[in-house]
Amino acid sequence: MTYRLPPLNALRAFEAAARHLSFKAAGEELSVTPTAISHQIRGLEEYLGFQVFHRLTRALDLTREGRAMLPKVREGLECFAAAIEGTRLHAAGGRLLVTSPPAFLTRWLIRHLPKFTAEHPEVELHMGASLDTIDGRDSLGVSGLEGIDVRDDETEVFIRFGRGQYDGCRIDRLFAPAYVVVCSPRLLFGMRPLNVPGDLRRHNLLHDRSIMELLDRPTWAEWLQVAGVNGIDADAGTHFSDPGLVLSAAVDGVGVALASKPLVEAEVAAGRLVVPFDIVIRRTQAYYLVVPEAVADRPIVNVFRGWLRGEAAKVAEE
Repeated sequence: MTYRLPPLNALRAFEAAARHLSFKAAGEELSVTPTAISHQIRGLEEYLGFQVFHRLTRALDLTREGRAMLPKVREGLECFAAAIEGTRLHAAGGRLLVTSPPAFLTRWLIRHLPKFTAEHPEVELHMGASLDTIDGRDSLGVSGLEGIDVRDDETEVFIRFGRGQYDGCRIDRLFAPAYVVVCSPRLLFGMRPLNVPGDLRRHNLLHDRSIMELLDRPTWAEWLQVAGVNGIDADAGTHFSDPGLVLSAAVDGVGVALASKPLVEAEVAAGRLVVPFDIVIRRTQAYYLVVPEAVADRPIVNVFRGWLRGEAAKVAEE
């Protein structure tokens, strides 16, 4: 079917002017001058062959034809907008930037990404790591929200480790890690085997000092207390400024580390690390998917959110 329609801008100008009964107010709404609105209306009337407004001295009123036409024009514009929005909502492809804690990205998320990329090749993932995604004692929320524009094609979401209180965002709790002792099998079965927790006094303790003010950080002092071990200097050993370095040192047999169990599952499964004791420390802090409200309803976000929640649920079940 061939449609003979006036220009869309003229119909938008007519609907706005009819709603406000003012060319000036319609122009402000559509970000054009009152003169531009007047020209659009005049062009529409020439196309239709009849007037849609009575132009009074200080007022504007619809003609009988204008009143009859207005509901259908409004309905048509709403349907057109709904069709465009519906198409946009079903287009889940595009560029998605995911910023997360470094250890979470390198030790857990990357290992799960092949499944996502195979299922959603239309999504162009850009992964970033930042220590700013870890809550310290003075953390107030997600940085960078002031720069987010709902009209921007860039979509950024965050994975944070912390308390889950982030204003202006939609939040999904992923999982709270359990902390365990890990070491190389060479240490477990070496010259100084680790048979009981007290055997740690003969081994080098590895410490993560990447964020000194990290709220509620598990410590060797706490683990040793839970294990009932005395006489070990909980601050002695080797200190690192990156959690990934701590785990690398553990794999290489430099010492014994206190690590997040989900983040070492690959190394344990491959036999590069072992968990010599069943003692576990838990925390209220957890990993969260944090999505700014400005982009929360985008299809690309919903696709990633659904997948990530499914993968995180497997951790909670273990």
